[in-house]
Amino acid sequence: MAIVNRTPDSFFDRGATYGEAEALAAVDRVVAEGAGIIDIGGVKAAPGGEVSPAEELRRIGGFVARVRAAHPDVVISVDTWRAEVGRVVVSEGADLLNDAWGGVEPELAEVAAEGGAGLVCTHAGHLPPRTRPHRIAYPDVVADIVATTCALAERAVSVGVHPESVLIDPGHDFGKNSRHSLEATRRTDELVATGWPVLMAMSNKDFVGEVLDAPVEERVEGTLAATAVSAWLGARVFRAHQVAATCRTLRMVEAIRGTTDLAVARRGVV
Repeated sequence: MAIVNRTPDSFFDRGATYGEAEALAAVDRVVAEGAGIIDIGGVKAAPGGEVSPAEELRRIGGFVARVRAAHPDVVISVDTWRAEVGRVVVSEGADLLNDAWGGVEPELAEVAAEGGAGLVCTHAGHLPPRTRPHRIAYPDVVADIVATTCALAERAVSVGVHPESVLIDPGHDFGKNSRHSLEATRRTDELVATGWPVLMAMSNKDFVGEVLDAPVEERVEGTLAATAVSAWLGARVFRAHQVAATCRTLRMVEAIRGTTDLAVARRGVV
């Protein structure tokens, strides 16, 4: 799942794909690099200036339709918590609504159901959108993640979202400190055991930076290590900034697991 943010202030790319031409070029590039899902966002997750639904739609409304026309076979995801926005982008061809704020607008599930779209059900620490956790604590963070995401997933199915179109996301750094995010990664198998496909959105996040004491532009190795571990433990979808490197990492995990073969076979056979 490649990240393409139509925001001027995203934490990683600092607005590199805010412009439409730049964003369309980024979509072309990440599809060529192996992305099967494009996740389009119009509001950064961190606190900042108010972005109204109208402004969010100005950024991504219409763009979704253009991506669909350019790439009819790619899965288009839209990162939004707003039902109003979800309804428009589904009508333009979005296949998946990525609700990173844990069902703060429950109507988003109904929008997905009505439009035949999927839904990502995320654990965000029960916080309002675009807020950071402060001294947050859990008796058992993974138990809370499992209970919350499964409840959201079951509700989505109850209102008509197809069960095979629902994913759960532990929400790294959302409503969590870095130790919580590490524990969620270490216990990925418990999320997988729920039966819902697991999406991991870990790319270059603060928990990686705090492990390595690294700024955002120096977190790729840590991100790929976390990706490899969670893939080995059964996670299915990986939201990524560095698509080519992520695809290579996942291919290597699959080869070690024995679910994919060598791309070439020369050593010891020729």
